[in-house]
Amino acid sequence: MGLWWGRALDAARIDAAELRADYTRQRRIVARYRPSGYLATRLLVRPEHLPHLLAVTAFMHLSDTLLDSGPRPERAAAFARWATQVREGMAGGTVEHPDLRALVHTMTVHPPLRTYVTDFLAAAPADLDFAGFATEADYQSYVDAYVLPAFMLIAGLLTGEDTPAGYREACRTYIDGSQRLDFANDLAEDLAEGRLNLPQETLDAYAVTRADLESARDTPGTRALLAHVLGRARQSLAAGRPLADLVPPEGRPLFRAMIGIEDLTAEAAQAKGAALLRGPARPPLPSTLKLLFSERARAKRSAVTTTGPGTGAGTAGSRSGARP
Repeated sequence: MGLWWGRALDAARIDAAELRADYTRQRRIVARYRPSGYLATRLLVRPEHLPHLLAVTAFMHLSDTLLDSGPRPERAAAFARWATQVREGMAGGTVEHPDLRALVHTMTVHPPLRTYVTDFLAAAPADLDFAGFATEADYQSYVDAYVLPAFMLIAGLLTGEDTPAGYREACRTYIDGSQRLDFANDLAEDLAEGRLNLPQETLDAYAVTRADLESARDTPGTRALLAHVLGRARQSLAAGRPLADLVPPEGRPLFRAMIGIEDLTAEAAQAKGAALLRGPARPPLPSTLKLLFSERARAKRSAVTTTGPGTGAGTAGSRSGARP
């Protein structure tokens, strides 16, 4: 266990050895499946919040994996067991699953999160019967039914009890862009698993077939289709940028970084063009690091200004998103 991680667990008052091991396992899960997001969290989230945010992020990923992996009856049964254990833990029962103990503990530290977890558990089964989208309206319904409740787990944790006016709507705008980007960028991987996540009416508008996508055909139609989807994703991401101003100050660096990384990913995807049908684009590492360290420096400057002479503030950085 790294010294910095031990200090984060200490700051979050996670003292029991078993629970520290549980949170450490969740950290490793997030680091493996989303390294750029993990690095952003590592650099921009205060130590006392870091273990809790990683636990919630890991819960989202593990839930999504249960919903997507295997035949429908097996997925449904596995997720039902998973959800039952979460609800039992929320009710004060013993949590046996090592990947859920951290989440349940986080809910005791951040009680408003219970509402978002409850909403997500109710919404998640909608993903079990996913069979693609016939229309854009079907996609929008999917965002409302599943994608937004999933994102609100993190967004709700960061905003705490005082949710500002327009916050959920701003989350909805941002996550629409993020989901569109994921669906376009992950086309090759999703198709290999039998999932087509673009609306059929959008394919029809560009005279593109599923076979064209599965065969990674570089045609004017496939290039135009990808440009259209990525363009809409970037529009929603741009419109969702005000979301970063609605969270408490300590959460703003992370939200700005999240949107910035999405922008870098979208740029890389657009540059890749039809080659996206053979594998996803990744945000350039130098640009990603520049963005993250810029946000870190900005957060530190903001902390110094807020807690400077004459402000009467306490410990410097107490409302900043940067780690000391």
